[in-house]
Amino acid sequence: MKTVFRRSLLVLTLSALGLSLLFMISVLLFMDSLYYEINTQNILDTARIVLRSLPGEEVDAAFEGTGTLAAWMRELPPPYRLTLIGTGGEVLSDSRFPEGALSNHGDRSEVKAALEGKQGKARRSSQSLGTELLYAALPVYERGGSRLIGVFRLSVETPNFIRRIAGAALPFLLAGSVFFLVALGTVYVFSRSLSRSFASLVRIAQSVHSPSVDVFHRTISSPQLISGTGEFITLEKALKSMALELSSRIETARSEGRRLEAILNGISEAVFAMDEKLTLHMVNEKARTLFGIGQEADTGRLSLLEATRSTELEEAARSVLAGNSPIELEVFCHSSAVQRRFRVFASSLNRPKTNEARNGEAMPGGVVMVLGDITRLHKLEQVRKDFAANVSHELRTPIQVIKGFSETLLDSPLDNKEQIRHVIEIIEKNSRNMENLTNDLLVLVSLEDEKNSRPGMEETDIEALLEEASGSVRFRAEEKKISIGIRCAPELSAKLSGALIVQALINLLDNAVKYSPPSSNVLLEAEQKEGELVISVKDEGQGIAPEHLDRIFERFYRVDRSRSQDPGGTGLGLAIVRHIALLHRGVVEVESHAGEGSVFRMRIPFPDA
Repeated sequence: MKTVFRRSLLVLTLSALGLSLLFMISVLLFMDSLYYEINTQNILDTARIVLRSLPGEEVDAAFEGTGTLAAWMRELPPPYRLTLIGTGGEVLSDSRFPEGALSNHGDRSEVKAALEGKQGKARRSSQSLGTELLYAALPVYERGGSRLIGVFRLSVETPNFIRRIAGAALPFLLAGSVFFLVALGTVYVFSRSLSRSFASLVRIAQSVHSPSVDVFHRTISSPQLISGTGEFITLEKALKSMALELSSRIETARSEGRRLEAILNGISEAVFAMDEKLTLHMVNEKARTLFGIGQEADTGRLSLLEATRSTELEEAARSVLAGNSPIELEVFCHSSAVQRRFRVFASSLNRPKTNEARNGEAMPGGVVMVLGDITRLHKLEQVRKDFAANVSHELRTPIQVIKGFSETLLDSPLDNKEQIRHVIEIIEKNSRNMENLTNDLLVLVSLEDEKNSRPGMEETDIEALLEEASGSVRFRAEEKKISIGIRCAPELSAKLSGALIVQALINLLDNAVKYSPPSSNVLLEAEQKEGELVISVKDEGQGIAPEHLDRIFERFYRVDRSRSQDPGGTGLGLAIVRHIALLHRGVVEVESHAGEGSVFRMRIPFPDA
């Protein structure tokens, strides 16, 4: 494989060779032109000398067709050729051809120039001889006068320039070829040596990013890779040292990155880090879980709005970028199809300071945002407020009644026993309601407090529990002529707290009797179904509207507030049932339709289920 350096040397070598060949061809063309120019000038000078050396009367006689000049011309040795041409272009005499053998030469360029009184010269292939000749033509004037009598033309055969130098060109070409091969070999050896040195340096540089630690240390700790001396050895040592330092820093950065990732993934808050365009470049595990951001999501292209679908968070981030100061607020966001409340802290990331400017430019910024899920705390706070309001409401009525009738008792005459008895009965009834409310609150607090010791779980006969619960409300049911039926297999038993289950069933039966019409039926049933103990209470009452079904197990929640004054009602019965079911790792549910009665079910898993 050729390295860039070897390719560059090869290109430079071929370029130098091409330029050399171009220079040589240019020199040859120039020498060829100069060769013919010099020979043409020489033949012109020769013609001028010959013409001047001839006697004038002989020249005049020759152009008139007499005298001895024609005979002398025929004795002219090659490679010279002498031609006398008349003013009309006709050939009067030629040293190579007899008279009348040649055609008119008036169209020859050198003859035209001579007939115009100029010196003519030309180089071309002779039509009569078939060889390349150099021509020199001079105008001839009448001796002692200015009348043009003809043209004196001298020509000579000149060897081709390439043929002329062919003898010396062959050794020159051989020597040039040998020189070229030697130069090419030298360049190859030199480039190969440099390529190996560069390849060694490249291996050292690549080892820094090698996934194998052994490969890196083997490369760095290997002996000198570059042979010879000079700058390359110094560069190799410097590169190895720099690679070790860079590898150490990369490993430190990776370690810090893993540590930071572990810390961020270990905290319970969602963390987003983004640039100035609000494009996320870091999201911790909690944020991915809360907002459903997959592990495969490319956070480098995901914006804060796309990830959280919250314009409030986006506005908060932009506010931090604009004001460059941290902010804290609470927002509602839809997280995993659930509306959650978050306490948000947003701060500028890498905020530029005066002493942190680089070349007068502010460092790149961004925003880091921490979201704490306070949904549960918010709900608990709301429950606490509702609980306080409901307790106050439930206690206020009996307290006001007791207070009012106590004042009536104080103002009444002591001898009116009937009135005193009536007032005392009302006070006693409201006192009993307050006592029931207080007892239910204590039971509910006891069930909710995990620090309290849990009641023991024992294998218990379920049918006996149903009989005990129905017996507790039978008197009130008989007052309304309501029949309570029990359906349970005699052998059915489960490991549970019998006292708590009886209390839950009494609460459910009491509600069924209270809200069922007279002469109706209530069914108390227990069965084993799919690894669960299912205890249900079914009545034929007026039922519960759908909008109330999700809230009837809340403390003090009533479907009809007008029933808050019903005898013995505290609004905590179903909440107690729910907590008793949770204590047995079970659930309580309701199935009801307005006007069709209700079915309350407790589902308690068996221990081996």
